[in-house]
Amino acid sequence: MIRPILLSALSLVTTFGIGSFDRSATWAESPKIGASVNGFTLPVVGDDGEVSLTQELTEGPVVVVVLRGYPGYQCPACQRQVASFANRAKTLGQLTHRVILVYPGPADTLSAHAEEFMGQRSLPEPLKIVRDADMKMVDDWGLRWNAPRETAYPSTFIIKQDGTVAWKKVSDNHAGRAEAEEVVNELRKLAKAQ
Repeated sequence: MIRPILLSALSLVTTFGIGSFDRSATWAESPKIGASVNGFTLPVVGDDGEVSLTQELTEGPVVVVVLRGYPGYQCPACQRQVASFANRAKTLGQLTHRVILVYPGPADTLSAHAEEFMGQRSLPEPLKIVRDADMKMVDDWGLRWNAPRETAYPSTFIIKQDGTVAWKKVSDNHAGRAEAEEVVNELRKLAKAQ
């Protein structure tokens, strides 16, 4: 009796991809190390300002962290990742000009969900969180996660002042994303190499 139920469950997983991710991932098309990235200008969550990657790069290297945004709920792994970057803000500020956290999602509800994600906290310098309405930046960088209840692959890039990728980490699941300490170590390597 158990065997037919187990086979039915396995059939559902195989047929519908339950518990798996879309293996026709676009993240393989994300900017490569050494390649130039496309610039973007996105609105800051919680105020009227905007962040321009091109402008930020005139001041020094920039870290770009792509969160999952709002795939139907506030992602706890994204909240932990943002907290890890906020906890290392002082050190990050010594090594990079800006850390841009990108919160993607559908434009019609994105502002409200992004503000809900932030809650009452404010981010210390050099961190800024921006909204990517309708995931235009995510699409442009080849990071769209085309699966139910998904938005973007969790990704982190270190962009050199010349606009090229010095380091990147793209995760094809909710875990395995870059933590602040890992980025600090890579920024130190970049500083020594220059």
